[in-house]
Amino acid sequence: MELVLLAAQSQILAIEDDPVLGAHLKASLEQGGFAVTLAADGESGLSLASRDRYDLILLDVMLPGVDGMEVLSRLRRERSTPVLMMSAQGDEGHRISGFDRGADDYLPKPFGTRELQVRIAAILRRVAYERSHTRVPPATGESATLWLDERLLRARYGEHWLPFTPTEFRLLQVLFDNLGEVQSKAFLYQQVLHRGFSRHDRVLDMHVSNLRRKLTEAGVEHLRLESVWGQGYLLSEQAS
Repeated sequence: MELVLLAAQSQILAIEDDPVLGAHLKASLEQGGFAVTLAADGESGLSLASRDRYDLILLDVMLPGVDGMEVLSRLRRERSTPVLMMSAQGDEGHRISGFDRGADDYLPKPFGTRELQVRIAAILRRVAYERSHTRVPPATGESATLWLDERLLRARYGEHWLPFTPTEFRLLQVLFDNLGEVQSKAFLYQQVLHRGFSRHDRVLDMHVSNLRRKLTEAGVEHLRLESVWGQGYLLSEQAS
């Protein structure tokens, strides 16, 4: 019942060049209550995504002309719309590249309709939750305050918006919600990447590294993100 309630309110853009799969996606998702718009290539998909508002974008990696990774990179310059990538290339390198460019989830082909709907519902629940909660880090002076905009999934430091991907934003948000407490990798995988932790999976480490670098480049000196060997990651507030 919950899945249907979420779906009934959701506008989805599916960017898929395979006409058979595209038609199947549209029919099956609309049967579940979603409203689905199809785009057969990257350029038309970007045009639709820039012109209209969608609750979620399904994005194939292998597209003619502008491929899915480039579509995602260009989309993230304008929109924070959740993106679920679909690809037959499900190896770790492609998944990391997708998450690094701002994907919210990555679904290897072939997949079942039920799994797709469950993943979509999980993303929409997470977005709805994040947009209903507002939390701002402690101020150290108006010009040196890091603000989190949970509705738009963006962060601002002073007068400047920081170039975080949605995944990096969620990571920062979870770590700040637990400021001063070590968070295990297993917990962060569930809360940030929405999947289980594997010892050889380096995706979280990559996002932590990117987040730490961007905080440093932005001059955010009152927050320190560090790894705690054998335990996980810690975000702490430094004395001014």
